Parts: sequence; C-alpha cells; structure tokens
Amino acid sequence: MVAFVHALRNSTVRMLARGIFGMLICMSVAGAAIAQSFPSRPIRFIVPFPPGSAPDYIARIVGQHMQQTLGQNIVVDNRPGAQGLIGAGEAMKSTPDGYTLFVGSTTTMAANLSLFKKLPYDPVKDFTPVARFITSPLMLVVRADFPARNLSEFLAYARARQGQLSSGYAAAGMQVALAELKTRGGIGVLEVPYKGVPQAVTDVLGGQITFTFADSAVAVTQAQGGKVRVLAVTGKTRTTLMPDIPAMAEEIPGFDVSIWNGLFVRTGTPREIVVKLHDANNKAVTSPDVSARLIALGQEPGPMTIEEFRAFQIAEIRKWAAQIKQAGIQPE
Repeated sequence: MVAFVHALRNSTVRMLARGIFGMLICMSVAGAAIAQSFPSRPIRFIVPFPPGSAPDYIARIVGQHMQQTLGQNIVVDNRPGAQGLIGAGEAMKSTPDGYTLFVGSTTTMAANLSLFKKLPYDPVKDFTPVARFITSPLMLVVRADFPARNLSEFLAYARARQGQLSSGYAAAGMQVALAELKTRGGIGVLEVPYKGVPQAVTDVLGGQITFTFADSAVAVTQAQGGKVRVLAVTGKTRTTLMPDIPAMAEEIPGFDVSIWNGLFVRTGTPREIVVKLHDANNKAVTSPDVSARLIALGQEPGPMTIEEFRAFQIAEIRKWAAQIKQAGIQPE
C-alpha cells in the first residue's frame, strides 16, 4: 500500500511537471507569435509637452527611423500641460499592448514624485521602461540684445536688480535650475510657469520675461537664428556643441542640472513586444543619421538596456528628490 502511494505521488508529480513544462512552452510560443505579428497597426507616441519642445523634436526624429524598422507609422500625440501630468494621465488610459508609448522624461518619470504631494500615476509601478533616447544639459538664454554679454555679466546684472528679473519654467529641470540659480547664485527672480519651453522662449523674445533655462534643442535652434543668446549650460562641464559657452558651475560651484528622456509603456505589456520596441529604438539612436541630428540639437544619444534604464530611472528619482529638497522647492 505504501509503495502504491509513493508511486501515485511520483506519477502525479511527473504529470504536474510535464503540464507546467508544456504550459511554459505554449506561453513562449505564444509570446514569440505576438512579437512576430507586432505591430499590425500604427503606433502612438504620447509627448507630454507641446510641438517644438525638445521631447517633441526627439520623438519625431527617432520615431521616423523606428517606423522604417517596425513597418508601421508612428503618430506623435502632444498632450502638454501641468508638468507632464496631462500626458501621463492619457498614457495611463492606454491598453498594455505596445501600441501606445509614453515619451517620459526627467520631469514625468523621476522629479514629479518630489514636486507633487500626490501623483495620479506611479512612474515605476505603472510604467515599464523601453529605451532611453538622450541626455542633455539645459541652456540659459536671453534676448540677443540683452545688456549682459556673458554669464559673469549676467550674474552681476541680476544681483544688482534683486527681484526685478523674471524667468519661466515648464518642466522639472527648468524649475530646479531656476531654484539653483536663486539659492546658490543669491539672485531674487520672479517665477512664471508655462505649458512648454517654446512658449517660455517666445516670451523671452517678446520681453515678457527676462530669461529662461531652455532645452538645448530649442535654444540651439533659436540661437542659430540670431534670436537669443546662450549664456551658459547647466551640466557639470561645457558641451562639445558649444565649447565656448561656459558651464554654470564655472561661476556657481556645485551647479549641475542635466535632463533625459525615453520611451515607456504601460506595465503589463508583453516582454517580447517591449524588447522589439527597445531594439528598434536603439537601432535608431545609434544610426549615423539620427545620432548626427540629435547631436546637432545638443542632445547626447544615450541608449541603455531595458534593465539599465530601469536602474537609471530609480537612481534619478533619488537624485532629483535630493536636488529638489536642496533647492528649497515645496511640493504642490
């Protein structure tokens, strides 16, 4: 009787093992089939900033190459406002099938956790990283006819006019850079929120505000047209694109604000589809044509593996929490 029970148990275990093994094989085959047929219709990129902003430029440049690889059109859907919350909210409504991607950034996927008391989404739990696009500093821009011709003169000009200068921000990097200028640089500035960087730069040109910290994609384009003057970059060091422009840290020790953006999908998207999108992105940002176009806009292509991008995002959440606290910004 005991031998019979043991035999029955062993038989049951073997049957369960075969069943689980068969199920895993079926799941693997099904996953491969899903990835092979994906995409079968156009893909949407939700950009939480307006047309003409750096994330918009980058999404269109990279997306154009990705659609050649994937064989489907990529449509950019701009949903600006509220530091990216409107776009993130729209992305939260999407089905986790890979057909809607969110162009996440420093603001939406890291800093907002510390800028707001409560977010309508969790950047880590609700979204899965696909691929990083770029990293980049911001640029301090003023009108071409502004009295100060360089960073040193700008700081002297601003310190002599405490509270008289105004600046706009539309994203976390801009807000933190402005706070750093005020706390580390000892400058009183009136802050004005905007939906996007282009609007802030437009008001610099129109004289409604004195200066702003613009995405390099926007700043470089305007500077090349002779409309604005770039006085400094916000990274630790100068950029190869504009080697004559100083880093803010050269005049204000410890000043360092760099940004990034990339693609995310809703959590639950099949891994095989995430990998296919990741590979198409990395093929794009490492291609000579796309890489050259990004660098010309002051963007540094920054491809990572999916796992590296997740680890990077979590590290950025901690880093921005510390920077926001140090800058004295109170969550809304």
